[in-house]
Amino acid sequence: QVQLTESGGGLMQAGGSLRLSCAASGRTFGTSPMGWFRQAPGKEREFVAAISWSAYNTAYADSVKGRFTISRDNAKNTVYLQMNSLKPEDTAVYYCAAGPLGSRWYAPRNVDGYDTWGQGTQVTVSS
Repeated sequence: QVQLTESGGGLMQAGGSLRLSCAASGRTFGTSPMGWFRQAPGKEREFVAAISWSAYNTAYADSVKGRFTISRDNAKNTVYLQMNSLKPEDTAVYYCAAGPLGSRWYAPRNVDGYDTWGQGTQVTVSS
């Protein structure tokens, strides 16, 4: 079982950048697809980005494509989300998630593809 802890959230002006980190403990991180989701007040949790365990495959929501980059360092048991050109609509609680072992290309976009979640980190973007 993987345990996840997010960090790096905060308050940023529009146009700025933040990097979120998700530290994982447990023996299965290196074989887990990882994802980032976000949830704004009054809205459902939505997909942001995902990366397969091999890092061969990444996936992004259309709303963040070209601005956000997901990456992972299996040696450090950490997955990152680099967020550039932030917009007020990016304001949300960001959650890291780990999924069960899949193919080296497996990077699920839906919440059902993940079985372990972090507690979340708040990102607030002011206009």
